[in-house]
Amino acid sequence: MARNSMRKHQTTSSAKNSKSTGSIRIISGLWRGRKLPVHDAEGLRPTTDRVKETLFNWIASDIPNARCLDLFAGSGGLGFESASRQAAEVTLIELNATAFQQLQKNASTVKATNINVLNQNSLNFLKQPAKPYDIVFIDPPFRQGLLAESIELLESNGWLNSQALIYIETEKELQMPTLPNNWQLHREKVAGQVRFQLFIRE
Repeated sequence: MARNSMRKHQTTSSAKNSKSTGSIRIISGLWRGRKLPVHDAEGLRPTTDRVKETLFNWIASDIPNARCLDLFAGSGGLGFESASRQAAEVTLIELNATAFQQLQKNASTVKATNINVLNQNSLNFLKQPAKPYDIVFIDPPFRQGLLAESIELLESNGWLNSQALIYIETEKELQMPTLPNNWQLHREKVAGQVRFQLFIRE
């Protein structure tokens, strides 16, 4: 699970060490140009700036005042970018304790008032009573079989507003699980070994 950019993801492993070896860059918004540190934790996989820029070109007009959920948040690259672009509320779910602590520190560094970070298993979070979100980012650790259950829980437990946007990032070779009938593919692209897709819930 290794790519060479700035978003990292939750893992069931504990961190190897506590040193910061990378950073995420905020592309636009209130914190444009800011770089926030990322911990080098075992099993965490980053996303490229190229993918992040493409995604936010797709959804830029939908972010302001939206409620956003960043599952398997890792470095929080997508969540912090959304908050910088004035999302009303951004919830980041991260299981890895070291990565979670860094997310909290980064939120404090930028004095974010619209970011909520939870140290929790993303699937367990989705089994709780829901408060619907407008935009959901699903970028689970590769090859751990987490995507299908994430999708099922989001739809069946009421986590999605009508017309919600759902972003999914996976390994290119992954056969996508069955999606809800009301999820319509809006955009899709492949970059290197990664496939990323944007769905609209209708």
